[in-house]
Amino acid sequence: MRTKSTKQNKINVITLGCSKNSYDSEVLMGQLKANNKEVVHEDSNDDGNIVVINTCGFIGKAKEESINTILHYAQKKEAGEIDKVFVTGCLSERYKPDLEKEIPDIDAYFGTHDLPNLLKALEADYKHELLGERVTTTPKHYAYLKIAEGCDRPCSFCAIPLMRGKHRSTPIKDLLIEATKLAEQGIKELILIAQDLTYYGLDIYKKRALADLLKELVKVEGIEWIRLHYAFPTGFPLEVLEVMKNEAKICNYLDIPLQHINTRLLTSMRRGTTREKTMKLLRQFRGAVPNMAIRTTLIVGYPGETEEIFKELKDWVKAMRFDRLGVFAYSHEENTHAYTLEDDVPEEVKEQRVAEIMEIQSQISFELNQEKVGNTYKCIFDRKEGNYFFGRTEFDSPDVDNDVIVDATKHYLQIGKFVDIKIISAGDFDLNGEPV
Repeated sequence: MRTKSTKQNKINVITLGCSKNSYDSEVLMGQLKANNKEVVHEDSNDDGNIVVINTCGFIGKAKEESINTILHYAQKKEAGEIDKVFVTGCLSERYKPDLEKEIPDIDAYFGTHDLPNLLKALEADYKHELLGERVTTTPKHYAYLKIAEGCDRPCSFCAIPLMRGKHRSTPIKDLLIEATKLAEQGIKELILIAQDLTYYGLDIYKKRALADLLKELVKVEGIEWIRLHYAFPTGFPLEVLEVMKNEAKICNYLDIPLQHINTRLLTSMRRGTTREKTMKLLRQFRGAVPNMAIRTTLIVGYPGETEEIFKELKDWVKAMRFDRLGVFAYSHEENTHAYTLEDDVPEEVKEQRVAEIMEIQSQISFELNQEKVGNTYKCIFDRKEGNYFFGRTEFDSPDVDNDVIVDATKHYLQIGKFVDIKIISAGDFDLNGEPV
């Protein structure tokens, strides 16, 4: 028979998945703190007696990680090491009945819009007045700013609308309050996130208002960098490029998942674009902001991707020379439009194609990095590991892009501070430098 743990009431929040989930966990923790609850994030000692798991349900590997984490803490509860386990987030939103049936030892499952109910289960009240109040889990100098929730796009491969609902923009005035509070806490870099930045404002302002939002955010004192993540290519508001070019605080950086270049596959993916339109958009980007770093994400192994179509994708990646690029193997997700198609590319072929694209990108990244040797860049430093400091230029986002590495045995740098760094050597995905 399971015994009750001897630990004091402490809530340990575990976050899986993307930066949007990190933001949601931060909001949850802010609410709990306001209720005078002791709360920690991914406590290394695992000494919280109540665990909240914020899950990801995006693709197969992410779902597997979420399920394994739920099972891990269910076993700890059974062993009497913790008292309660609650599950929230995308996996729980998408598969709640199945999870309740298969893993019944969890105290309760909550979806992505169930924060008041989750707080109630944690014996806390939902405080509506906490606009922008959250406990950041990122380093003290940068934070994510979620400007919208949900997505109205019909992409055939994506289950996000099933888990996050329709697009809902946060008003500019509310985002300014949140940004100002973050700046007062010492945040210097804002990373704007949403399922789709491109759509921002259409629901509440009846126009694409990302440029308007940026013009207001640059006025916030203390914020020095503003970075754009997850813009959808169709309907991209080109006035954003003018703001990027004219406002020093807007990083010359854009994360725009293009997914593929073959027109037939783009049509099947329901991306609302073609090869020609994609190429035109990229020309507009590079024409307006020549030194912009473009990060993109691709999907390989989508139904119908023949060797010929994959070769078209490889040739395009070689020609475009993206600054940053990531690749996913297609995941056949139930209740998506593409689930009606035959998943006809074997898993081993998908993984081989991922490796081939990343090999091409590795060489491109190496060559682009060599061009930076001898140049000086304004960098912010995120952490120190062993004998090295790790920082970033404005062309790099945390966790996914290049690091700028400085030898800590020769130089002292302050974490969270901007420093001019001269690049002295470079590899595939890292730059080595020294303070000027």
